[in-house]
Amino acid sequence: MNKIYNPSRESWSTILKRPTQTVSDIEDIVDTVFTEVKKGGDSILKTYTEKFDGVSLDALRVTKEEVNQASLYVLEELKKAIQLAKRNIEEFHKAQKTERVFVTTAPGVDCWQEKRPIQKVGLYIPGGTAPLFSTILMLAIPAKLAGCKEIVLCTPPNKEGKVNPAILYTAALCGVTKIFKVGGIQAIAGMTFGTESVPQVYKIFGPGNQYVTVAKQIATKYGVAIDMPAGPSELLVFADDSANPVFVASDLLSQAEHGVDSQVILVSTSKELLDKVEVEVEIQLEDLPRKEIAKKAIENSKLIYVNDKKYAVDLINEYGPEHYIICAEDEDFFIENVENAGSVFIGNYTPESAGDYASGTNHTLPTNGYAKQYSGVNLDSFMKSMTFQKITPDGIQNIGKAIELMAEAEGLQAHKNAVTLRLNEITKAISSEVGKS
Repeated sequence: MNKIYNPSRESWSTILKRPTQTVSDIEDIVDTVFTEVKKGGDSILKTYTEKFDGVSLDALRVTKEEVNQASLYVLEELKKAIQLAKRNIEEFHKAQKTERVFVTTAPGVDCWQEKRPIQKVGLYIPGGTAPLFSTILMLAIPAKLAGCKEIVLCTPPNKEGKVNPAILYTAALCGVTKIFKVGGIQAIAGMTFGTESVPQVYKIFGPGNQYVTVAKQIATKYGVAIDMPAGPSELLVFADDSANPVFVASDLLSQAEHGVDSQVILVSTSKELLDKVEVEVEIQLEDLPRKEIAKKAIENSKLIYVNDKKYAVDLINEYGPEHYIICAEDEDFFIENVENAGSVFIGNYTPESAGDYASGTNHTLPTNGYAKQYSGVNLDSFMKSMTFQKITPDGIQNIGKAIELMAEAEGLQAHKNAVTLRLNEITKAISSEVGKS
């Protein structure tokens, strides 16, 4: 791993650079696929599935029989683990429900906010070298809790044209029935435009490689919302001498094994700890089945020594990690000063893996520095906040003059007239009542 000692602030942008391509590097490829899918629909999805996944499909949609069969291939112990995770994730996301906000801003002027579910959402679930069935829990559970009417799931098939059994079991457990064997850029394009098989959706969720990330960003050009630009996984650990170097190394490797473009960083105020972690990473790496992937990711990773914790906090906030582990004697200082992070893990016994699977928090998080302006997926991600207002005759009299003055000052006479006509009507009604008396 690359060791860096006391980097100057001027060097931060260089040493904290992510190992990712820019949008412009792969935007042309994405645009081409989008154009073809928009015109050709299912046939183009099948063409790209054959090209990238090595399988020719007759049908894109997973059948009920395939879902039922998949359940037989999932070990009972794994089913129980998935069910435990589901309970915890449901519990945490249920707690995020909020009541209607109602305020009388002036006498006769009632305003309120209510949340409504996004009707049609698309979930992208990576397959390939790591079929992320856990991501279904993280996306389908809040989608169901929010009340989304249509939930579409896309995931790439294997070379036999099948979807990983754990993915199908988890989807069924979460109540997802529209599952399609399509991955990559073409899956995002399919959900953006809709095809003969794949429904068009209003918002797309889910992580993916750099191509999927850019495809999601391109989808926004066509009126489809996305959760966030969630790209290759990343982890930053702050650890001092109170940390267990064996644990720290295991956390770094847990993210490095995601993909060759993943990035892990250790920041420490202890040179001794850096050395111990470096040795431990090499030891643990040898036993990993995904050793070659993790090795390449480690090449993009950093061990950074800094003199003091305040400087460390500034550097970490500048990076804005997707996952942030704090193993520090003064953990409260680091917790209080977190400004930019997707999800935070505190203490020697809180591995990032817990958040990935079963603690209850969501693991779909902003990467590539987007933690500075994006939140991780939560219940509200699947909902829209709508405002309402109801004004009585007394209410329009209370605020009408202010509206007229402001509209006139902006040169919007029709806006002013919409109020003036109502005020005149009220004045006539009052005069009429006075005349009768």
